[in-house]
Amino acid sequence: MSNVTMSKRALVKLITFPLAIILTLSVFAVSNGSRAAKAERAVENTYMNAVEDLSMGLDNIKNNLQKGMYTNSISMLSDLSEKLRSDAMTAKTSLSRLPVDELDLTDTYRFLSQVGNYSKALADKCAEGGSLTAEERKNIAALYAYAAELSGNMWDIEQRIEKGRITLSDTMYAASQLDAEDPVSVTSGFTDFPADDNSFPSLIYDGPYSDHIMEKSPLMLKNEADIDAGEALRRAKKLSDSEELRQLTQEEGKMPSYVFTDGEKTIAVTKAGGMYSYMLGTRRIGKQTITAKEAVRRAKDFMSELGVRGLTDSYYEIRSGICVVNLAAEQNGVTMYTDLIKVGVALDNGEIVSFDMRGYLTNHTIRSLPQPKISAELAETLVSANLTPISTKLCVIPSSGQNELFCYEVRCTGEQGENILVYLNTETGREEQILILKIGRGGVLTV
Repeated sequence: MSNVTMSKRALVKLITFPLAIILTLSVFAVSNGSRAAKAERAVENTYMNAVEDLSMGLDNIKNNLQKGMYTNSISMLSDLSEKLRSDAMTAKTSLSRLPVDELDLTDTYRFLSQVGNYSKALADKCAEGGSLTAEERKNIAALYAYAAELSGNMWDIEQRIEKGRITLSDTMYAASQLDAEDPVSVTSGFTDFPADDNSFPSLIYDGPYSDHIMEKSPLMLKNEADIDAGEALRRAKKLSDSEELRQLTQEEGKMPSYVFTDGEKTIAVTKAGGMYSYMLGTRRIGKQTITAKEAVRRAKDFMSELGVRGLTDSYYEIRSGICVVNLAAEQNGVTMYTDLIKVGVALDNGEIVSFDMRGYLTNHTIRSLPQPKISAELAETLVSANLTPISTKLCVIPSSGQNELFCYEVRCTGEQGENILVYLNTETGREEQILILKIGRGGVLTV
């Protein structure tokens, strides 16, 4: 037998080379697995985003169809019809990101097409000076009922996903159950509107307040002298107990401001006039101990301490333990919805954790309001026959441009007990806006 000798280096190679191959293959497998997991997560995220967008689109369609049921104005109906076309287009885009055929979502797609097509037909009719027939109002009501069902089911699915009660595959199955056995049918013979048709108006509304109004130069800062960063810091310290407050940045634009932070609060002070612009807090909110009514009172008291008086509360929303109160200026009993301040009150101890005065600084001024040409009693007769007026008050709301409208706000109940706000021009009686008032545990909001 021959004696075979082997060096240490050769022995090491003999042992380590197979191990290296195994290790390499293992790393390769892990890498492939990681890439596969990332790819799967990417698909899940795509589907989840599509579900969320579709939920929002259906919710918008439902709300605008409901407004269409109660509007008494051809111009308002025309605006809503154009908005519905936009909503339907957006929802169809979201739906296209889901496996429609596999999930049997063709009826949902057909419904969205119907909403868009029917809205286009109504808009064209309005443009020619036509009015709604009883049958057309019935069709809108039928579309609303179906949209409400779809919207409710989609939001339910979304909530179940967020709470981890169902997996992606379950979600996709549940989504396929959205289509009713007998989908609504209100019209036929229309063709789809072009996919690239984006010629619809947009109106950004936050309750009866339009954010785009802040694109104007701030009225309250006009002709005010500038202050330096040192004076701005002194004023910011009145809102912070921390000695670590320091300048974070400077904001430019329509409302140049100094911005300070202490790590927990961010405070902005305008360069012109040294007025408070906004404050944002980040602390964790504990268990609720005060009511929304108390939060509203504290919000008013806080603004009074800052020297801002003559405010009335309009709407509020509760989210993450914070009650965000909308306060609007009031002049001789007229609510100025354009002059808005938002105040965030922590419901665990009543602390003011945030506020935003930019709308107020931009729009607030003493106005010369004309005497209304129509009475409140007449205004109530001008709302839809499907609405029952409850109360009426004078207010100023933003127009779709950067102007203001002097209106009656007529609060009504709908046929199913809904709370509807109708805004009628005090000079012409024209229906300028219609909003749905949502009252629930989460607050009092408008859509």
